[in-house]
Amino acid sequence: MAQVTIYSSDYCPFCIRAKHLLNAKGVQFQEFCVDGNRELRQEMMEKSGRHTVPQIWIGDTHVGGCDDLFALERAQQLDAMLAS
Repeated sequence: MAQVTIYSSDYCPFCIRAKHLLNAKGVQFQEFCVDGNRELRQEMMEKSGRHTVPQIWIGDTHVGGCDDLFALERAQQLDAMLAS
């Protein structure tokens, strides 16, 4: 299974939804909470080019945010990405 990384915030409903989907699929992920951590948020922005959370990677592929993750699920592409 591919390594999944998510930059998130404890208070973000989109982060909660994304993590819920991953948990429902039995996916273990490495989470970085950017709350109150400017350096970590800056790292996320440099890697993703975006400033909002969540930002999700499957392996080396930047998936994007919660809506992007759910779009992959609706297109039936998420499971294949996770399996690679």
